[in-house]
Amino acid sequence: MHLEIPFTQEEICEAHRQVIRENKLDAAYIRPLVFLGSEGMGLRAEGLKVHVGIAGWDWPSYMSPETLEAGLKVRTSSYTRHHVNITMVKAKASGNYINSMLALREALDSGCDEAIMLDPEGYVAEGSAENFFMVRDGVIYTPDLTSCLDGITRDTVFKLAADHGIEVREKRITRDEVYICDEAFFTGTAAEIVPIREYDSRIIGDGKRGPIATVLQAAYFDLVRGKNDKYQGWLAPVAE
Repeated sequence: MHLEIPFTQEEICEAHRQVIRENKLDAAYIRPLVFLGSEGMGLRAEGLKVHVGIAGWDWPSYMSPETLEAGLKVRTSSYTRHHVNITMVKAKASGNYINSMLALREALDSGCDEAIMLDPEGYVAEGSAENFFMVRDGVIYTPDLTSCLDGITRDTVFKLAADHGIEVREKRITRDEVYICDEAFFTGTAAEIVPIREYDSRIIGDGKRGPIATVLQAAYFDLVRGKNDKYQGWLAPVAE
């Protein structure tokens, strides 16, 4: 994105810890944001200062506790996910989320909880702001990284699945494959791991959280709460 961040990675990590400490947050969602200053206007974006801001707030769950078990009702969005030559699809860039906002609003207005977005070739890409997984015959499948984000929680699921002896395969996924899968779920920093119970008016599996999603969800919550010794290196103590 041609943004030269004026701080080191460790300086930004320490700023995250400071935000949590100073605001006395026991559990929080943190959101770093890098943005250009107001020294000029227009598309050239020349001579603009790069700023970094970090927000942190109490956000117990992006989804309700009931949804974490019952699952989401989702629909195929009429909005296509970004093409790789339209924008930097691997960047967690704010502008990319206009596409997501349109898709989610459409889903909510139609009585659904979320959207599944297809890539420009018609294959399943991801949710409006979540990576997508489905299960068939004990194997987890997820779209390969073309037009979808290489999410941190997505990578976490790969590792947790391996720990439980569950195979994960990346492949192109068609919409009709999802209709007949055994279970499906979304992952994301905010969504964490949330099951999908219904897609395009078709019930997925038993219409609730499936056994593999149950295992991964429990493992994920243990990990982020420091109850998994294997991944202690992923945690950053914030106490002084």
